[in-house]
Amino acid sequence: MQYAMIVVVFIFIARLFYLQVINKDYKQLANANVLRQVTVFPARGLVFDRNGKLIIDNQKEYDLWVIPGQVKELDTLGFCDLLGITDTIFRETLRKASAYSRYKPSLFVKGISVEKFATVQEELYLFPGFYGQVRTVRAYPYHSAAHTLGYISEVTPKQIAQSNGYYKQGDYIGTGGIEQSYEKALRGVKGTRFVLVDVHNREQGSFNQGKFDTAAIPGKNMISSIDIELQQYGEQLMNGKVGSVVAIEPRTGEVLAMVSSPSYDPALLTGQERGKNFRKLLMDSLTPLFVRPIKAAYPPGSTYKPTLALIALEEGAIREFTTYPCPGAYYVGSLRVGCHHSGFVPGVSNAIQHSCNSYFCNYFRRVIDHDSTLTVAQGLDKWKAMLATFGIGVKTGIDLPNEGYGFVPGSAYYDKLYGKDRWNSVGVVSLGIGQGELGQTPLQMANVIAAIANRGYWYTPHLVKKVIDDDSTLQRFFVKNQVPVDQVYFDMVIKGMERVVESGTGTVAQIPGVSIAGKTGTAENPHGKDHSLFVCYAPVEDPKIAIAVIVENAGFGSTYGAPIASLMMELYLNDTISTSRKYLEERMFNTNLIQ
Repeated sequence: MQYAMIVVVFIFIARLFYLQVINKDYKQLANANVLRQVTVFPARGLVFDRNGKLIIDNQKEYDLWVIPGQVKELDTLGFCDLLGITDTIFRETLRKASAYSRYKPSLFVKGISVEKFATVQEELYLFPGFYGQVRTVRAYPYHSAAHTLGYISEVTPKQIAQSNGYYKQGDYIGTGGIEQSYEKALRGVKGTRFVLVDVHNREQGSFNQGKFDTAAIPGKNMISSIDIELQQYGEQLMNGKVGSVVAIEPRTGEVLAMVSSPSYDPALLTGQERGKNFRKLLMDSLTPLFVRPIKAAYPPGSTYKPTLALIALEEGAIREFTTYPCPGAYYVGSLRVGCHHSGFVPGVSNAIQHSCNSYFCNYFRRVIDHDSTLTVAQGLDKWKAMLATFGIGVKTGIDLPNEGYGFVPGSAYYDKLYGKDRWNSVGVVSLGIGQGELGQTPLQMANVIAAIANRGYWYTPHLVKKVIDDDSTLQRFFVKNQVPVDQVYFDMVIKGMERVVESGTGTVAQIPGVSIAGKTGTAENPHGKDHSLFVCYAPVEDPKIAIAVIVENAGFGSTYGAPIASLMMELYLNDTISTSRKYLEERMFNTNLIQ
């Protein structure tokens, strides 16, 4: 036992001799003031549009950090002048940092430009306890697509707590858009650098020649589905208007453009002015931060009639040549629903062409009433379930955060509103013309048209088509969502939608040499003037683009919805706007509906 104790003591003595005399690493530390552990932030992944144009880039900036316990008496006025901050901000920030920890670093000033930090760095040795740390932040070469791309912001305490130790105070994280949805892929992996710092707060080089350093791994680059030129064109057409545009490639579900208007320059949410700019946007009465394409629910109006026609045909409530004698309104009891069309309707294609309210009111009631084995409540719920297969009243699953559901009322809703068994198809007949409680997001409207263009299926809409070196992230977007409607019925409905553009309410959408199937909508708005809507796809024989446009408080669908949709389709399909339609483009550019 005595020998064992002697051996243990000898080992301790030998170890101390090694650490204090032989090991040069510790001699280095003794001659230095501080061994600083510096986080090396990786460059976030770059994002390109579908044609290879860089739409999210990186640029360098600096953050200034402080270790309160190392701060000595300093020239506060000179320090504040150097950084462009007030004495009050200096003292309050230092107080908060000290309250957090006197020995751990805290973020003091963030978002200092490279040019400004070059000046700061020259004087930083005069202010012990403060040091700079470089990081990459976002730059937006096209100053467009803010709602789609998102932005980066400082992590919140809640996000830090939920990150399993990854995020620290002062870190940035993707917020909204692609930045948030693909945060884990875009952010990369942080590295660490150990630096020797002398008594003057100056770096003396790597500790132990970088033996313990770990390299940062850059984030993954991505190819977006967005066509940035089409996106910019849509934003220009929607300037001075409130509403949305969503364009989808039907055969893939790739989103070609997503416009939320009013919008803003994403560059506003970068740099030292980010906080001030964010507050301005937040307080703006036109809510430019609101992502209308995926969150706003609008009554679809007549744009919903092709969907109802497909359900009615599949359910056997109507046939291709089911007729209706429209007297200029739909009457039942004391109820009257006006109709701009008047006269005999020879079939479903004609009803779509002329957007006959009477026809669709009558046959919506038949959809939920015709099956004698079902109650009206069960019939309505069956209709609701059919709408869900088109992506209506449910989330489409788009790769954006906080997507809305829209709203499709079922029997439970009306039971609560009127009482169980105290309502019938007459009381909910406005659902037959896309009014009443029915609400669709612009994304859902575009997705339905993509499903019609495909004659019965759709792919989950998505904004990223490829993540470089990662084949697993996007697998869910390759799954086909089938609509339970026989393909033959789509031909009947599409025929009516073609006639809308050829000789119906959507003739303004005609593009020379391009076949188009579309549907106008004028949605009643209890808060003001009607909304202008238009949905369409082209070419009919080989669909390449499906699009939905809604312009709030703008009147008939043919006035703004149809021109904007057709101009965007023409640019996408032909790369230019024909001379004969330049007048339409100028009118859209120059119209300001925001009072």
